[in-house]
Parts: sequence; structure tokens; C-alpha cells
Amino acid sequence: MQEPAITPDLIASHGLKPDEYQRILEIIGREPTFTELGIFSAMWNEHCSYKSSKKWLRTLPTTGPQVICGPGENAGVVDIGDGQAVIFKMESHNHPSYIEPHQGAATGVGGILRDVFTMGARPIAAMDSLSFGMPDHPKTAHLVKGVVEGVGSYGNCFGVPNVGGEVRFHPSYNGNCLVNAFAAGLADADKIFYSAASGVGMPVVYLGAKTGRDGVGGATMASAEFDDTIEEKRPTVQVGDPFTEKRLLEACLELMGSDSVISIQDMGAAGLTCSAVEMGDKGGLGIKLQLDQVPQRERNMTAYEMMLSESQERMLMVLKPEKEAVARAIFEKWDLDFAIVGETIVEDRFLILHGNEIKADLPLSKLSSSAPEYDRPWVPTPAAAPLQDVPEIDPIKGLRALIGSPNHAHKSWVWEQYDTQVMADTLRTPGLGAGVVRVHGSGKALAFTSDVTPRYVKANPFEGGKQAVAEAYRNLTAVGALPLAATDNLNFGNPEKPEIMGQFVGAIKGIGEACRALDFPIVSGNVSLYNETDGKGILPTPTIAAVGLLASLDDVIAGLPAEGDVAVVIGETKGHLGQSALLAEAFGREDGDAPHVDLAAERKNGEFLRAHRKLVRAATDLSDGGLALAAFEMAEGAGLGVTLASGDTGQLFGEDQARYLVAVAPGKAAALIAAATKAGVPAARVGSFGGKAIAFGSASAPLSDLSALYRSAFAKAVA
Repeated sequence: MQEPAITPDLIASHGLKPDEYQRILEIIGREPTFTELGIFSAMWNEHCSYKSSKKWLRTLPTTGPQVICGPGENAGVVDIGDGQAVIFKMESHNHPSYIEPHQGAATGVGGILRDVFTMGARPIAAMDSLSFGMPDHPKTAHLVKGVVEGVGSYGNCFGVPNVGGEVRFHPSYNGNCLVNAFAAGLADADKIFYSAASGVGMPVVYLGAKTGRDGVGGATMASAEFDDTIEEKRPTVQVGDPFTEKRLLEACLELMGSDSVISIQDMGAAGLTCSAVEMGDKGGLGIKLQLDQVPQRERNMTAYEMMLSESQERMLMVLKPEKEAVARAIFEKWDLDFAIVGETIVEDRFLILHGNEIKADLPLSKLSSSAPEYDRPWVPTPAAAPLQDVPEIDPIKGLRALIGSPNHAHKSWVWEQYDTQVMADTLRTPGLGAGVVRVHGSGKALAFTSDVTPRYVKANPFEGGKQAVAEAYRNLTAVGALPLAATDNLNFGNPEKPEIMGQFVGAIKGIGEACRALDFPIVSGNVSLYNETDGKGILPTPTIAAVGLLASLDDVIAGLPAEGDVAVVIGETKGHLGQSALLAEAFGREDGDAPHVDLAAERKNGEFLRAHRKLVRAATDLSDGGLALAAFEMAEGAGLGVTLASGDTGQLFGEDQARYLVAVAPGKAAALIAAATKAGVPAARVGSFGGKAIAFGSASAPLSDLSALYRSAFAKAVA
């Protein structure tokens, strides 16, 4: 087949700028072949190279006594004691999910699960953070339905419990939804598998499903804005098969137990290209591939298509040669492809052969470590104007505005489509804060959460970045868990616009400061840029997913309020209403500054709650919607009413940080408040749980009426 001529249009269609192409010419000293152009495009796009973000990502804290492996591998690895480790990461599948919601979301789940089990872990939990346009936008209902079905069908068939996440709606996502998928797994701390190749002349082995044309150019597509050619991009979306992935998991874990693996890497973005280059580059070796040996499910595939296909459920491994028969037998038993497709070589070359022709011959190290790196110009986000004239609102009317909005309504419509109990270790399902999963066969548990408030980040990227970390820390603390570490999924618009790059820089600075103050390192993550359509960017959405440890199942705070329990707020309430959920939902306003995050108070108040968990029956952090929404959600979950003494708008709906609402048995409330006073932690009785009414100050409404609204609003909005 005649390869196309390399023209400026072809170069541009591969996402390469003229100066980047010039750099390619300087590196190889000649014009690239079509396949080589595709390889450079894949390795140098934003999605794979992090060329706009690397400079700033290096400023994040990534180490700590609990960290076994930080960023740079497939996922982060954190020690949980007793010779065990939790392995976790979050990644985006935003562009594919907007083009083809079911398969885009499904393969996002599949990809993140592979990131975890390629390191030797059995997945034990999944979460997803989803951002959609307005419910009345013509595409939103289709996207919500497709994405939720895709997440559910893949995770349910694979057999991993979905234990948490979040769903939001905002007009900035009308043309670009966000699908951020998280997975965590368990492994023995001394049996972690890494991706760096070692040894010369070692076989490079292709494992799993066959290669097709689906997803060709997917990573390049994910590094570009959308425009009116979006439908033409549909073929770049991958197609997933969770049953094949389940077999791949079992085969890989069996293989890893056979002492056959030198290194292993999943084939994700940019497929065979990225996996081979990363393995070689990390090991300081070259790779030679013979594409005739690649298992193919379509006829007459070109070298370009095979190298850039993002067909799912595939792995690449460097194998101990003496173990070939053992390894092959395992994959044949699981009815999966096993093919030796190349070898490691001593020269710094990425040599691709197809038929009797050399299709690519490139210096391998230049593809990864010499990718362009930009210090993009950026301007700080201007300080928000002070909040003006917030009207008082009848507190029940304010609560109705929140719980009647799909942003704050009950999300059971979403998570009831997910299997939350498979594997039978889930202690706390979605809907009540952080998810909690037992560490099977031990007395321990792990807690998982995902958090960000994009309104805050837009108004004040630095405080918004801090707040995303602080809220994740609080959500873990509220179930009794010690926060261990986090993974970030940084979703922003076009970094070539200085104001967007300024949002990114501000958020990174805030995230870094919060992680340092809370001993909460970032051990893995993903950057998703160019989330724009027709020049309109999304709200900056740096999602923080985090993991906490419960050393004993006795430490879990998983109760619900009981009749007569005292409602106590830990932390100081000033009544901050800037960028609040109440402003957005009741008044259609997004003004004022984000709340300030006092990290010393976050740490102190969190440590106090964990230390005094035995006095507390139920707990939740205070965030969106403030005390009013938190008290309603906690009471409604228990089928009880709640009475709060204050009817003041700021006291009820303010979103001051570093706060928790706890339900305490009447006989223990005085002891908790006395302990807080002694520790220098603000704590105050604000009301009580019980009865069948929601009463804030002098305003009240029957629980049954509000509950009916709360539990129906989401489905009504997206039906």
C-alpha cells in the first residue's frame, strides 16, 4: 500500500506544530515515513507526553513513608501494613465519551483497571467522577444515559464494586463532558510489577485480545479541541469487552505468580507504540518489533494502524526466555493471544518491521524523554469581586432549590446501575460519603473518595485546588479513615490560552500546598487538556481521588443518626456564601470568592474527629450546601427529621471549610464538646435528629415531601 506524502496538512492533522515537525527532522536527519510520523504524533501529543504540564507536575509532593511507588508507573503504590499495598489511579476518558458515550466510558473503566492489574494487583474498587452539560441541553440526557450504562456494564461484567464518585451539571460541559475513572487494587508489597524492560535479547510478548482498527489516533484526538467535525472522530473511539478483560486479569495474575515476567505494561493510549517505547525508555534499551507476528482481527492492516490502534484488553510484556512455554500455556488456557512480537536490543532504536520492510527506525529515547516540554505563558486569575447583597431566603425554600437540582439530588439513579457489592467486601456503598471496602482476610478496610468543586477553582484556582484536596481528606476522615494518599485527574481547557494555563498553575499550587500540609502525597494521576468546543472551555476541574486506611473495622464511622441524637458541628462557621451551591441553585449566580481553606484547621479538626470517633454515631463533612444540605442528607438517610436552631442563611448554607456535622448520642454530646474545647477545636450543638419534619429556625416542612423531591429530581432531570 502506497504511504501518503508528508505534507503540511498531514503534519497538522497529526497534532504536530511546524516547530515540532522541525524538531523531528533534526532528531532523525531526514523526512519521517508515514508510520514514523504517526509514532511521533502519538508520543508527543499532550495526552501521552504531558508537554504543557510536566513543569508544574514536578512541584507536587509525591513521596512519604507510606509511598512505595509514586508517579511515573502505571499506578501509584502505597503501603497499608502487614506486607500489603494498595495500588490506585484515576484517568480521564473525556473526548471518547462525548463522541460515543457508552464505549467511551466503558473503555475508560477498562483502561484504568488494566493500569492497576498490570502492576500485580487484584482490583477491589472503582469510582467515577462525571461532569455533564445542563439537563435541558439536547445532548445531555443521551450522554448521561450512555456514560452511566458504559461504566456500569464494564465494571459489572468485570466484577469490581463501584463504591463512590460524583456527578455534576454545568453549562460549561455542554460541548465536552468529563468521564474520570478510578480503580484501586490490592497486592503483596514485595510482589509489585513494573514497566522498565531489562536484559538484551529478551522476548517482547503481546498478550490478550487481537488488534483491530478501533481507536487509531485516539490519543491525538484526545489532545485536540472539538469543533463541527466531531462526528468524523467516531472511529477513534475504542470498543471494549469486559469478559475478555476479566480473563486477561486472571491470566496476568497467574503469569505473575509463575516468575516469568521481567516487565509488563498495558496497551492504553497510543497502544503498541506507547507501551513499547515506555518499557524500552525506562530500561535504557531499544525495542525491535516484527508486526507480522501481531495478532490481528482485521485484514490488511498497515504498520501505521497496528502501531496506533487502541484496541482494548491488550498487554505488552518482556519475558524471561526460559519461561516461554509456561507463559504461553497460561494464556492459551485462558483463550487469549500470546505472541512473541519482538525483542529488546542494546541500541537506542525503535525498529519496526512489517513484511520485509523497515517501517520505522527511530531513536527510542527521543520519543519519550525528548518530547517537547513547554513553559506555557500564563496569567493569574484575577481576584474575585467581593460578594454583594445576598438576599435572605426562607431556609426550606433554599433547601428545596438544592435538593430539587440534579447537582444535589439523590444520585441513586446512577449508582443503582452499578454493582456495588460484588466480591462481598463493600461496607459502605455510594450515597453517604466515602465508600469503604474490607481488605479481605484481614481486620482492615480502605476508604475511597473523589472530590472537586469546579466553581471554586474558576473563581480562585489556588483556594479551589486546596479545597479539592481538603474535601477528599475530610470525606475519608468522616468515615474514620486515616488519609493515605491521592491521585489527581486535572481537567482543563486549552493550555495555549494564558488565562487557562493560569487556572492550571494556580490549581497545582493549591493542590501542592494542601498535600504538603496534610501529609497527603499525589502518587499517580492524569492531565486532560483541550477540553473545549468551539473555543469554549470547561470549568477547571482538578478532580482529587483519595484513599484512606482503617486499621481496624471497629474504627469505621458508618452509622446513621438515631432518634434524639444531638447534631454537633466541629469547626468554625462564619457563613461564607461566595460561589456557594445556594447562590448557584436558588439565585442562578456564580459570584464572590471561593471559601478560604485553613489547612492547619483542616488537619487539627480531622485529627480530633478521628481520635474521638468512639463518641460519634454518624459523621459527614460540610461542603456544597453547607449545614442545611448535610443535615438534611444525614437525617433523610436515616428516615428521620432534623431540627436546627438557626434560620440564618449564612449559618445554614455557608460553605466554610474544615467542618464536620456529627450525630452524637445525648449522653455523649457534652463529653465530645468538652474534649473539643480542651483540644482547641471549635464545636457546638446546632440541633437534634428525630421526628418526621425538617425544621430550620421557624421554618419547617414534612420529611416525606422533601424526601420525595430529593429522590426523584435526578431521574426527572435526565429522563
